[in-house]
Amino acid sequence: MSDETRGMLLGLVGVAMFSLTLPFTRMAVADLPPVFVALGRALVAALLAGAWLAWKRAPVPPRSALASLAVVAVGCVIGFPWLTSVALRSLPASHGAVLVGILPLATAVFSALRGNEQPSAGFWGMALLGAALTVGFALRQSGGSLHPADLLMLGAVVLGAAGYAEGGRLARTLGGVQVICWALVLSAPLLAPVVLWLTWPHHAALAAAGPAAWAGFAYVAAFSMLIGFFFWYRGMALGGIARVGQVQLVQPFMTLAGAALILGEPLETSNFVFALAVIAVVAAGRKMQVRR
Repeated sequence: MSDETRGMLLGLVGVAMFSLTLPFTRMAVADLPPVFVALGRALVAALLAGAWLAWKRAPVPPRSALASLAVVAVGCVIGFPWLTSVALRSLPASHGAVLVGILPLATAVFSALRGNEQPSAGFWGMALLGAALTVGFALRQSGGSLHPADLLMLGAVVLGAAGYAEGGRLARTLGGVQVICWALVLSAPLLAPVVLWLTWPHHAALAAAGPAAWAGFAYVAAFSMLIGFFFWYRGMALGGIARVGQVQLVQPFMTLAGAALILGEPLETSNFVFALAVIAVVAAGRKMQVRR
């Protein structure tokens, strides 16, 4: 099995874990404050990451990696979780999921801007087609106009894509697991006082939150913030950022299925038609040249 194929498969496992992030986030913010769900989960994940680094006796990352780790922290640890948590107070998980479908294109753009990879014109064509399908689906579901919270989701996509691209680049030398673990651990001292300050006025809501909300919080803390990245960054390191990033085009439709099963949100037959079309685009994109 080639490194590219292994990378695609590992990336798909990570995407499967990420695909349940929005349904479980919406479940969590039903009772818990969005800021606690967004930043508190990062602190829990940081504790798990610190335990893993100590168990593996992982060396401290070199100073040259700190700037890249900061980008990962701002994009994946803080920005994406915070903006999506706020947006999902008013957006259905199924709607937000489709907007996240443009993440592969945004990730490829950031990778190209950083000079990591040079996708061919055919690859860009497939990426644009996949993004057009997902945005068209979002407009179709919302009756031709976007919700105000869509701006938050799009901002989350931009920050998340920057973190994905930078983390995938750094994973080639530091290792995918260490990238997300160190990003979490290094951001924890800054996040802890902020979380305490912002969530203290809502301590009554924390005490009154039900089991479903805490179950959603536990999932996004363990899988969305940590374990999923183990597979995702390793996959990008093996198969390339732009190419493996295209696997994420199927994430919105996995999320739609998860939202239907977990939250009972309606799932239409047309969803599967769009899913098949996006999968076809991913398959075609794999055949396009990407110079690394």
